[in-house]
Amino acid sequence: MQMSPFPSENGVEGDDEREEEEDDEVEDDEEEEEDEEEPRLKYQRMGGSIPSLMSSDAASCIAVAERMIALGTHDGAVHILDFLGNQVKEFPAHSAAVNDLSFDLDGEYVGSCSDDGTVVINSLFTDEKMKFNYHRPMKAIALDPDYARKASRRFVAGGLAGHLFFNSKKWLGYKDQVLHSGEGPIHTVKWRTSLIAWANDAGVKVYDAANDQRITFIERPRGSPRPEILLPHLVWQDDTLLVIGWGTSIKIASIRTSQYKGANGTYRQVAMASTNQVDIVASFQTSYYISGIAPFGDALVVLAYIPVEEDGEREFSSTMPLRLGNAQRPEVRIVTWNNDELSTDALPVHGFEHYKEKDYSLAHAPFSGSSYAGGQWAAGDEPLYYIVSPKDVVIAKPRDAEDHIAWLLQHGWHEKALAAVEAGQGRSELLDEVGSRYLDHLIVERKYAEAASLCPKLLRGSASAWERWVFHFAHLRQLPVLVPYIPTENPRLRDTAYEVALVALATNPAFHKDLLSTVKNWPPVIYSALPVISAIEPQLNTSSMTDALKEALAELYVIDGQYEKAFSLYADLMKPDIFDFLEKHNLQDSIREKVVQLVMLDCKHAVSLLIQNRDVITPPEVVSQLLSANNKCDSRYFLHLYLHSLFEVNPHAGKDFHDMQVELYADYDPKMLLPFLRSSQHYTLEKAYEICVRRDLLKEQVFILGRMGNSRQALAVIINKLGDIQEAVEFVSMQHDDDLWEELIKQCLNKPEMVGVLLEHTVGNLDPLYIVNMLPNGLEIPRLRDRLVKIITDYRTETSLRHGCNDILKADCVNLLVKCYKEARRAVCLSNEEDDSRSKRDGSRTSQATEKAPSVRNMEVKSKTRGGARCCMCFDPFSIQNVSVIVFFCCHAYHTTCLMDAAYTSKNNGKKGAGATSRQPELNYAYDNGADDEEEEDEDEDNRSGRTRMRCILCTTASS
Repeated sequence: MQMSPFPSENGVEGDDEREEEEDDEVEDDEEEEEDEEEPRLKYQRMGGSIPSLMSSDAASCIAVAERMIALGTHDGAVHILDFLGNQVKEFPAHSAAVNDLSFDLDGEYVGSCSDDGTVVINSLFTDEKMKFNYHRPMKAIALDPDYARKASRRFVAGGLAGHLFFNSKKWLGYKDQVLHSGEGPIHTVKWRTSLIAWANDAGVKVYDAANDQRITFIERPRGSPRPEILLPHLVWQDDTLLVIGWGTSIKIASIRTSQYKGANGTYRQVAMASTNQVDIVASFQTSYYISGIAPFGDALVVLAYIPVEEDGEREFSSTMPLRLGNAQRPEVRIVTWNNDELSTDALPVHGFEHYKEKDYSLAHAPFSGSSYAGGQWAAGDEPLYYIVSPKDVVIAKPRDAEDHIAWLLQHGWHEKALAAVEAGQGRSELLDEVGSRYLDHLIVERKYAEAASLCPKLLRGSASAWERWVFHFAHLRQLPVLVPYIPTENPRLRDTAYEVALVALATNPAFHKDLLSTVKNWPPVIYSALPVISAIEPQLNTSSMTDALKEALAELYVIDGQYEKAFSLYADLMKPDIFDFLEKHNLQDSIREKVVQLVMLDCKHAVSLLIQNRDVITPPEVVSQLLSANNKCDSRYFLHLYLHSLFEVNPHAGKDFHDMQVELYADYDPKMLLPFLRSSQHYTLEKAYEICVRRDLLKEQVFILGRMGNSRQALAVIINKLGDIQEAVEFVSMQHDDDLWEELIKQCLNKPEMVGVLLEHTVGNLDPLYIVNMLPNGLEIPRLRDRLVKIITDYRTETSLRHGCNDILKADCVNLLVKCYKEARRAVCLSNEEDDSRSKRDGSRTSQATEKAPSVRNMEVKSKTRGGARCCMCFDPFSIQNVSVIVFFCCHAYHTTCLMDAAYTSKNNGKKGAGATSRQPELNYAYDNGADDEEEEDEDEDNRSGRTRMRCILCTTASS
């Protein structure tokens, strides 16, 4: 189709006029319009500086970055433009035509190559410029996507010399590496991540720069024109898909990659180094020559060059002779990977009659395509395509929602237009235009649900309009379909409108669920609940009463403050949040009639609630309700859980049901029966024993028999049924009955294995020799020798432990006696303040004597010594002389001066009679810490220093 102007809004009225005509000719026209395909792209010529630039020069190539466009010309200039075509910069880079341009990923550098044999790389934001001369025309260039980020400054370039140069910055400057040569000129090259794809006369090759190895080779299509006449075109759709357009052939190659973890923790796709890792996922032939190719979501945009027709046939040859002045318009076609054409647009390019295939080029702005869904892009993420001819630049971009709506209106499809408005959030004026007549039309067509769904868009904030349509739908008895769309605020309607809507839902059983959701979602303040309750209550206990209506009534009761009625309905409906409802509104008094429902809903929570409120509903009432609910649930199990929890809280609260509880434990939790039997005193032993016998609960039988006093029968159960001799020994030990020991031994005599076990476990309880003597001759006891050895060993161990304990006890007694004796040898010195002043005035003899007894501890007393005590040296009463007194634990007391004089005299006499001194026992009366080791250290120190300790004169004389 030809590129047409944007459709006007007047076309909508024309569509309506055609719909009013009913003749067959108009119907045929409408069918043709329905079959018409909507265009995918819209076009506009680039303005700005382009007209002035193209007036004196001709465009040769183009490259697009995220923020700008680079345009190369035949005069060798590189123009940097914004997206409106305004020139930002100009680089007079070459002296001949620019053949190819390339941006890095950040859009900071642009590289160009020319027929003058040079490659020039210019920085867009600094004055940096690099120029490389290869002396042969260069046809293709590609910068490293990370050119601005890496110091290596890599790029690849090639041309007529047939060499593909890989240039990178080394320590000593820039260095070229020839990646490939010998297969004809390099026509195009594209670089994506680490993958480099280029085309020469032989075909397309892919090289992995990260692994420094070639991945694959794709052969040139057979029968395609020479590359000099019809250039190949390469474009990376993503990191792994390479699209190849060559002549009339399109191939899509998928490069399988593996992941490796980078230094920064991210995962990158790395191509596998193998010729078998490239798959051709799509390949087809076209009926036109390919002048450019680009991705379009999950399809392709192809710039098609239509060959000249001669004698009704198009020319397709390897030489492709062309006659200038007879060329056709270039076409932009959108095709799928299966070569299904989605749209075709012919472009009115200036001077197209004189252009060849290689005079056109197609470039697209970088885009992710992630927002592409259902043939539409998100706003701001749609791709832009630039079709370049020598004197013209045309911009193509996907049609947006406004374009789509205008096209639908032009063709009279109001339903689709309205749907598009809703989906694309079109202008409000456009919505009014589409919907003003559509709502009445739907009502006439009896499409009530569709009309109701449109009301929020069409009526919007008009409260009067909403109320009018509410009563109109009620008059038509179709109000339930409108209820989900009625607004509750902005605008807020009158209370009557909402009440009419709720009553309409309540009176129709098909909409009871909608009534429930509406009551939950609508704010209670916008209507009164009483009119709706009055409409629902007559339906209680009738066939029209559904669970949804019952729950809706409960919600209305809550809104109206009737919490008890709401609780009753919630309990019948078994609502899980009923317990929170009880606590929130303090409805514990209401649980009296709903015990079964609560227990069935959440037994654990209900039992806890019943026990906490046992003053409101007593245990007999709970038991009665649970026993009467046998047909509804397993009431005995719930009864067991309730009585068990009640017993744990208060063992006496349910004492009237302990007989029943024994049976419940036996049925549902036998492990807890024995602790219950031991703790409770309110069950009948005979009944409990019968239950245990029926259930074959042996340990419980033993306990009950023991409690009944039938110890012998209990012992028989342990031995004959349980077969646990250890438990039998423990049982007999607890009974403290010698006759039971006799019974135990008698019952074990016929069981050799039990005899052996009995021998092992009676040490400390019974004399093993007594058991051995009672054994009949010839009785074989397994492992008897080992068991006898163990008995003897255990006995020796026990005897040894007893002897050791006795030795420790004796040693402790001796040590304590020695400590007591040493403490008794000490003395106490009693002094007062007057004694201290008098002792300072005494001569050197007293001070010397004091130095000889350094361990004496003085005790100041404020009161004088009174009584009839006398000094054992001078026999003066202690009350006569106001001096210090030394008291020994032997009950002898001395004045300090008297005792010091005696010690001094004794020492001098000892010196005169050298060699005849007899050492007398020393009496230590000092209190250091009361420790023996410190006393011994003091004695050793005194002995080393020649000091003599003071001692009781009378006791020392008597001992000598």
